[in-house]
Amino acid sequence: MTSNTQQPRQRDPRLDFFRGMAMLIIFIAHVPNNRFANYIPARFGFSDAAEMFVFLSGMAAAIAFAGTYRRAGFVTGSARIGYRCFQLYATHLGMFFLIATLAAYANTLVEYPNYIGQLNLWRFFQHTEESMIGLFSLTYVPNYFDIMPMYMGVLAMVPLIMLLSRASIRIVPLFCLMLYAAMWLFDLEFLADSMTDRPWFFNPFGWQIIFFTGFCLGTGWIKPPPTSKALLSVAIVFIVACVPFAHYPTWSQVETLGKARAMLEPFWIDKTNLGPLRWLHFMAIVYIMVTLLQGRIWLLSTRIAAPIVKTGQNALPVFFLSMTLSFIAGMILDQIGRSTTSLWFVNGVGISILMLAAYLFGWFKKKPWVRQQAYTQHTSAVSDLTMKHSDATSLKSELLKVKAL
Repeated sequence: MTSNTQQPRQRDPRLDFFRGMAMLIIFIAHVPNNRFANYIPARFGFSDAAEMFVFLSGMAAAIAFAGTYRRAGFVTGSARIGYRCFQLYATHLGMFFLIATLAAYANTLVEYPNYIGQLNLWRFFQHTEESMIGLFSLTYVPNYFDIMPMYMGVLAMVPLIMLLSRASIRIVPLFCLMLYAAMWLFDLEFLADSMTDRPWFFNPFGWQIIFFTGFCLGTGWIKPPPTSKALLSVAIVFIVACVPFAHYPTWSQVETLGKARAMLEPFWIDKTNLGPLRWLHFMAIVYIMVTLLQGRIWLLSTRIAAPIVKTGQNALPVFFLSMTLSFIAGMILDQIGRSTTSLWFVNGVGISILMLAAYLFGWFKKKPWVRQQAYTQHTSAVSDLTMKHSDATSLKSELLKVKAL
């Protein structure tokens, strides 16, 4: 027998697992003077957790929003994108005010270090009126708070991409490449500080290339390369070859590597504009991971992987919490010292809090109060029907007695 009911689409555990890994790496990387950060993937390659976050966000956006455009039309799909951008905007502002308040409060408790100076928030506290306008208009974007505005920028391009796809799917990657090239040719960027003319640290005109790589793969507009031992070998060799040029203790001590690194930095591995080698390095990692996990995806559905998967399923609130926790963790380490024991303790507790919070956020997502309300209404309705049935049975019994008389 066939059913006309459409089965709900199952979540890809790879998407959630690696997005969860990105959240945990972001926490470790943002704890000040954290020796654990010396061992994150970014220390051994050109790409880092930022590429992972943006690429997977592109794939998630394809799953979440492209279907809305197909089912409900362009206006409704764009409205949903706008609502998501508003959520990101509110998260960005909330995170800034919370961390800025923590920095100001910490300065009242200790004389050193100066946490406002550590975050370079002097402008905000010394020129508050102008900075508030810049903060809300996204023309003042301090470095610690720079990835969310970029994410908003690339997500806001989705309606245009969906329009282009109506003409031809092939136009989409061509447009993204042309926009990427135009950024380099015409210095396209957004201002992050009018007092210093500093641009956004993450340029959305550059980072859109990796976001829409994930988006096009998520929609099926771009087909991934086939599994091949030869291509896998090339990807592994490339990743290994990048290590000496990315690992600071290595290239800083070898003059030849240092000179080569200096030649790569202005363009090829630039982080602000997403240099081409950063994109290529990350996509090589993606190919390796996808190939190695082929036939083994069940490993990501085990109990061991479950906390990381849950973290990835609640990426936005976990990101907010991770950035706040990493700042608090740095303050704690400033007071207790950065011994091996204290680093293990603070990093371990921070990661545990993020995972536990992910389960809490997941519980809120399920809206258990709605289910409880529905259960109560159902129980009440059953009770009413039972009472009515009981009353009807009693009345029928009395009528039979009268008829018998």
